[in-house]
Amino acid sequence: MSSLTENAAEAVKRPQERTYARWAALVVLCAGTLMTILDGNIVTVAMPAIQSDLGFSGPGLAWVVNAYLIPFGGLLLLAGRLGDLVGRKRMFTTGLAVFTVASVLCGLATSQGLLIAARAVQGVGGAMTSAVVLGMLVALYPEPREQVRAISVFSAVGAAGGALGTFLGGALTQALGWHWIFLINLPIGVVAWLAAVRVLAPERGAGLGKGADYPGAALVTGALMLLVYVIIGVGDLGPTATLLLAGLTAALFTAFVVRQARAERPLLRLRLFRSRLLTGANAVQILMIATMYGFQFIGALYLQRVLGYDELTTGTAFLPAPIAIGLLMLGLSARTIGRLGAYRVLLAGLVLITAGMALLSRAPVGGSYVTDVLPPLLLLAAGFAAAMPALTGLAMSGARDEDAGLASGLFNTTQVVGGSLGLAVLSTLAASHTDGLLAHGAEQVGATAEGYQLAFRTASVIAVGALVLAAVVLRPRPERP
Repeated sequence: MSSLTENAAEAVKRPQERTYARWAALVVLCAGTLMTILDGNIVTVAMPAIQSDLGFSGPGLAWVVNAYLIPFGGLLLLAGRLGDLVGRKRMFTTGLAVFTVASVLCGLATSQGLLIAARAVQGVGGAMTSAVVLGMLVALYPEPREQVRAISVFSAVGAAGGALGTFLGGALTQALGWHWIFLINLPIGVVAWLAAVRVLAPERGAGLGKGADYPGAALVTGALMLLVYVIIGVGDLGPTATLLLAGLTAALFTAFVVRQARAERPLLRLRLFRSRLLTGANAVQILMIATMYGFQFIGALYLQRVLGYDELTTGTAFLPAPIAIGLLMLGLSARTIGRLGAYRVLLAGLVLITAGMALLSRAPVGGSYVTDVLPPLLLLAAGFAAAMPALTGLAMSGARDEDAGLASGLFNTTQVVGGSLGLAVLSTLAASHTDGLLAHGAEQVGATAEGYQLAFRTASVIAVGALVLAAVVLRPRPERP
């Protein structure tokens, strides 16, 4: 009788242990992701301090962000494939280690070159970590209701990371110096790595013998890096050098496409682009993220360079946006999309984003946060909270079941590409216009404000482009009888 009782107790205990293990694994995955999200936001507020300390030029300062984003975006597809081959736990833990070590190097950097190089290594680690997280979540929670709950928690952590990043960036920079926005990743990374090794279940990959398209990864990463370099340096390179480098960029992208068409195991199956929804959604996302990321970068500079905010006040000023995005995404987006449809919700979100950028384009020299910054900030937050889940649903609905993982990787990649290109274009425009006005005798703060106004107007045009493209390409088509 006692053995039967013990067996029954064990039967009850095993599901409880399994539930605990899965939620512990979810916490670890969220912690690893939190680091990469923090890093994307925490740097923005510290930009002026980094520029002043290391002597970056206006356009060159964008490389503090782009040096991270380009390898991150360029390597997501390859990192996801390698995760399938060597095991996703191994890829995740290795990525955490690389990211943490690179963060320490960023914090210790004393020159522009060292900081940019360390940021690039951070991007590699971020790609290794991020590429496998969603696949691990789906494997942990195969049951639909539990999966939705887990992904909701994961999304909430992402939104919290955005809010925490802007605030921590300002607080750490003002209290301890900009180096600590990177050094803070050391304790988080060590704890997350130790927990991941202990908590995440080991898994066997398919084996490196199955192959991965390394030449394809090299081509697309090189093309993306060169493209952003051309955009940032267009004012300094001269017309001849710009045309030559633009031609080389086009050649690298062409070689990548040819490689994908002929490779036995391509990094990106070109048949994905036959889907109108998948292709259109990715194109819309590039424009939308270019608008949003450019706003975050230029907006932080406007608050500090024009309105005179310190780092902590700037970080606090941005808090309403990620908080509103997180609350609206979790509380309203799913129900609204279910009621109105993804297409209508996407268009409404893009209209709000366009309106928010149009309001910001007036950003005056003597502006007020309450009247000139907060209203467009909330419009942008509401628009993004509506548009992003709808756009994701449309993109994934255009992929076959067997291509879902690859489509997810592509969507993540175009998100990074959009952010990088938007940052490059808008920061270059703002700096060039400001320099032109200063050369004609304009006052520093006024010229800086006008440069940012031009960037915001350009972002408004980009948002209109995203709206028109979505309205035309993603419009639902009547089913054929």
